[in-house]
Amino acid sequence: MSATARVEAFSDGVFAIAITLLILDLHVPDATPAGTLAGALAHQWPSYVAYVMSFSVILVMWVNHHRIFSLLSRADHPLLYWNGLLLMLISIVPFPTALLAKYPGTRLAAGIYAAHGLLIALAFTALWRYAIRGGHLLHPHHDRAEVARMSRQYRYGPLAYLAACLLVFVHPYATIALCLALALFFAFRGFVVKD
Repeated sequence: MSATARVEAFSDGVFAIAITLLILDLHVPDATPAGTLAGALAHQWPSYVAYVMSFSVILVMWVNHHRIFSLLSRADHPLLYWNGLLLMLISIVPFPTALLAKYPGTRLAAGIYAAHGLLIALAFTALWRYAIRGGHLLHPHHDRAEVARMSRQYRYGPLAYLAACLLVFVHPYATIALCLALALFFAFRGFVVKD
């Protein structure tokens, strides 16, 4: 068992619970006598979109969390607290998702979703910066190119989510689109783009 296995197992549990809680906002609709079941299902489209978007976001965060810990050979107390802060923010994801599903197209709901993304991006960056600081937690034979790639990636995350927060003043759907684009960027950054 690796020195970081307990941290990773606990973190995986939090990711699993957060991703599972997303489904609780999808409900079987009541078909009214004047309407049809198909119409009632179609009326819930914001919930479907929010679910797919947040499921994808949490999946991408889980993969990036794994990327970080695959480079580490040990964990110390400060790393545990940085990781705990990140997990606290990840466990909140179902709330802004439910807000976005219930109030689609509103500036406040889109802004809260993007601001929460910004907080997670800052927590990921802090965790990463601490993990590589001084190199004492990294595997002795870690991939230096991967560390440099990830450092560049985490540099842009907070700025991109800040842009998403500001974009809400232009249009809420533009903010949502940028948040989804960022999830795709971080999903593919790890294995498509090589320096």
